[in-house]
Amino acid sequence: MAGKLTTTSYVVLALVERMQPATAYDLKTLAHSTVFNFWALPHTVLYTETRKLAADGMLDADEESGGRRRRLFSLTTAGRDALNVWRSEPTSDFLELRDPGLLRLFAGGDPKVLAAAQLERHQAQLDDYRELAAALDDQNETGDGATGLRSVLAAGIAIEETYIQFWASIVKDGFAR
Repeated sequence: MAGKLTTTSYVVLALVERMQPATAYDLKTLAHSTVFNFWALPHTVLYTETRKLAADGMLDADEESGGRRRRLFSLTTAGRDALNVWRSEPTSDFLELRDPGLLRLFAGGDPKVLAAAQLERHQAQLDDYRELAAALDDQNETGDGATGLRSVLAAGIAIEETYIQFWASIVKDGFAR
């Protein structure tokens, strides 16, 4: 392996594992409905990281012989082994929270104006998570990947419900209780 693997590397390896073989565009589509909901990355990173991981021997890259000559990525044994080691190690890292609504509230933004917009946004996100959870239940998937996705969705739903409660109290009282 030529380079050090980063958290972004592991995100890409996990996405490839779920969908392989996949183009970087396929990974971007999957990431938008899954990991981007709780881990912020510019989508362009998926294109550069897949090439880097292929150069490092973590991914196989097969280029189509005709048409758009897209590159299809799949995990190598080394990529699967690295991903397995990474995900088997528990983490005690603290949550990284980057919330523009809270930042504006901290900086003195009008609480009721912010709260109304945030309440609408968090309700929409909660609806999306519930829709994803229902679709996953309809697919009747089993295995560690499905269990992990269901668990992450449950966490997302709980977080959004908490945010809705928080912003609703600001709409009602002008401050959080």
